[in-house]
Amino acid sequence: MSTDNPYAQAQVGEETIASNLAKGFKPPVAATRRDRGNGPYARLVLRGAMLIDGTGAPPWGPVDIVIENARITAIVNVGTPHKPINPDRRPSAGDHEIDCHGKYVTPGLIDAHGHIGTPYHAMSGEVPPADYIYKLWLAHGVTTVREMGSMNGLTWTLEQKQLAESNQIAAPRLVVHTVFPAINDRVKTIHTPEQGRDWVRRLKARGGDGIKFFGAPPAIMQAALDEAAKVGLRSGCHHAQMAVTRVNALKSAQWGLTSSEHYYGLPEAMFENRVVQNYPTDYNYSDEYYRFSLAGQTFLQAARPGSAKWREVMDKFLELGHTFVPTFNIYDANRDLMRARRADWHDDYTWKAVWKYFQPQRGGHGAYWYRWSTTNEIEWKQNYQLWMQFINEYKNLGGRVCAGSDSGFIFQIYGFGLIRELELLQESGFHPLEVLRAATISGAELLGIDEETGSIDVGKRADLLIHEQNPLEDFKLLYGTGAMRLNDATGKVEWKRALRYTVKAGVVYDTEQLLADVRALVEGSWEGDLDGPPHRR
Repeated sequence: MSTDNPYAQAQVGEETIASNLAKGFKPPVAATRRDRGNGPYARLVLRGAMLIDGTGAPPWGPVDIVIENARITAIVNVGTPHKPINPDRRPSAGDHEIDCHGKYVTPGLIDAHGHIGTPYHAMSGEVPPADYIYKLWLAHGVTTVREMGSMNGLTWTLEQKQLAESNQIAAPRLVVHTVFPAINDRVKTIHTPEQGRDWVRRLKARGGDGIKFFGAPPAIMQAALDEAAKVGLRSGCHHAQMAVTRVNALKSAQWGLTSSEHYYGLPEAMFENRVVQNYPTDYNYSDEYYRFSLAGQTFLQAARPGSAKWREVMDKFLELGHTFVPTFNIYDANRDLMRARRADWHDDYTWKAVWKYFQPQRGGHGAYWYRWSTTNEIEWKQNYQLWMQFINEYKNLGGRVCAGSDSGFIFQIYGFGLIRELELLQESGFHPLEVLRAATISGAELLGIDEETGSIDVGKRADLLIHEQNPLEDFKLLYGTGAMRLNDATGKVEWKRALRYTVKAGVVYDTEQLLADVRALVEGSWEGDLDGPPHRR
């Protein structure tokens, strides 16, 4: 590698954090201890639950679930609905038990596209600590996260992964992907195919789980994907506009890419009468408004649903077994800015620097609201209709679709963003059971951990959620704020929540405690600020 590049000597996986530090950004304070959660227990028994196993099968029960040393060891049908349970059918007592009669148990959720904060928030003040992000995830039932980029540095992220895996910190399990540094508008330290292969081998040696691409020169990207397959690394790609004309989503899938993130590169694979998107001549990718407003026009320039080209591209992705992680929620504000800006949770759960970073500003990634218009929102609504139709059809034909949030940008925060993703998958046409499947077993299959988690089966890790109400009835019940309901008996509005406990690797987390911790952290982040939190302005 050229020694003229200031990051050429950075250890593999650390190029992004080196670049961020050079710009004055910084990673969050790492988590170091577990201050919440009880267990794991030698024998934990969940009594009398309705079970939704994550595979797409309908609810059934009541069942008793036995967990021993963080593994599910028995799922016992203990009765018939509306009849007394025969105690002779029940497993023996545990050293800790949770009464789940009238409650629902589902697998823990898998956020297939997450970030442990973003150093960019340092532009607006102190970045939130990792504990803030982890507790929001756990409070929303997220027990596994695919960290898509390691923007805080691979060393930092792998240390957090180890602590989370051993339950030394209150955090979901982490599957760590690292940015591939070979695209012009980002850190670029790789210039040849052999350098790309060497980088992939060194990432594997360091303990990374996968690669996050933003695109790359074709020969380099193809070599890196080939090497990733050889050494057993998975991959995902945000097909950035700077690279998509050379490598769209279908081409990278043919080279072995594991998943396409967001939707970039998909409409470009379905262009019929063009190769390059219809950019205006004054377009500038570095201007965030142009970048995101024009990104909402791509499906409108692609093949129509049901056309020969649409079907051809769909069939090729299906044949390849490719996975889509659409992250619908992260662009949701583009369809209705006011709704996203005034979401119920910002008042109590959005960290000060994150909130300020969301506001219109030049140079802030995703903070492009300085020109957003009704026309932009209409175009994005039309874009969503086509995007959602493709994703729903892909799922219907047997393709894998997973739930991911990409929170930390564009008025979406951790945990809440993934629940919004569940709502948007349902809007796309997914049955609620299919939505849950996308957020559990499908995510586990994508990450290669489906033998360990993602569904409720004997022998798997105890990554489980205990709900006071049936989450399939309304995913809004999973928000940390709950869903607004009218109590007819009192005539007063109440906020109903479904998720009571998150069980991650046998450790039982009380979601009320986690949310209280987050509220206190957020309140502290605003201390001394004259503007005050959003609800006080």
